[in-house]
Amino acid sequence: MAEPILRIEHLTKVFANAVRALDDVSFTVQRGEFLVIIGLSGSGKSTLLRCINRLIEPTSGKIWVNGVDVTSLDAEGIRKLRRGIAMIFQQFNLVRRTSVIGNVLAGRLGYVPSAWALWNYWPRTIIDAGLASLDRVGIREKAYVRADQLSGGQQQRVGIARALMQEPAIILADEPVASLDPATSHSVLRYVEELNGQEGITVLCSLHFLSLARRYATRVIALKEGRIVFEGTPQEIDEARFRSIYGEDAIEVEIR
Repeated sequence: MAEPILRIEHLTKVFANAVRALDDVSFTVQRGEFLVIIGLSGSGKSTLLRCINRLIEPTSGKIWVNGVDVTSLDAEGIRKLRRGIAMIFQQFNLVRRTSVIGNVLAGRLGYVPSAWALWNYWPRTIIDAGLASLDRVGIREKAYVRADQLSGGQQQRVGIARALMQEPAIILADEPVASLDPATSHSVLRYVEELNGQEGITVLCSLHFLSLARRYATRVIALKEGRIVFEGTPQEIDEARFRSIYGEDAIEVEIR
């Protein structure tokens, strides 16, 4: 088997309040996978994703991305790492008073001199690439509208277009549809699925709903109290496994 794009070994994160958010987590991800991480709120999904790109510092354990030990990188190494790992956030993480295209172009900040952003200078080639990214997610006509004038689904599509500007090898999507209605959730996830299938971008996506995982995931990892309690295909999660992940009283709400 080919070398995995991501390898995590014995990853643990304990916060200052002694909460153990991750507890000895180990797994690998192959190139081109669409891995969905499921579990209750507080199970460690967001912490796991944010440890991968060092937005959160692990307490112990190792993370390798493309064979590079992420946990040993200095500040410049982390900056270079983040070029190739795009993040899509639950709350969009846009500069709401800035134009849509301005938010999208921010995806190139890791590649250009910092003075360009300070003076809002962007070469025509980068602007054109930003417009093309917006075209990919179907909202090019919104390029010069302020971000706070868009609907939630449109704002998340801006987040995807911004991620595209990084030309990433990996996308980390942290509950990207948690604040969206069912129809919009599928619309957003289909764009992510397209990037995974057509561009070969590896996706790690945390989701609440098993029904969404069954639709989009090639593989699923389930977390409970910071530990992996299931790893396999979504089709292998039967009723018994579902209740072991979410609790005996859990009832899945299907999103179609």
